[in-house]
Amino acid sequence: MNDAMPIILRKIQEEIADFRHSTDTRLAVLEDLVRKQRRDTAGLLVMAKAVTGDFAEQVALIEDRVAKLEARGAG
Repeated sequence: MNDAMPIILRKIQEEIADFRHSTDTRLAVLEDLVRKQRRDTAGLLVMAKAVTGDFAEQVALIEDRVAKLEARGAG
């Protein structure tokens, strides 16, 4: 039994090392995905701000036109 103990311990160490390696690999993949998601989200945010800014500008122009038409009709 004493002769089997080092063999068993080495096997456990190998399994732990394999587990750590596979875990590190999976975490690296997840970190890459998170990084890509953050980049994509930042891009979408920039696009959304541009669209809302353009929309707000168009609404302001329409409001200005309406105000001018109302002023003409009241005068």
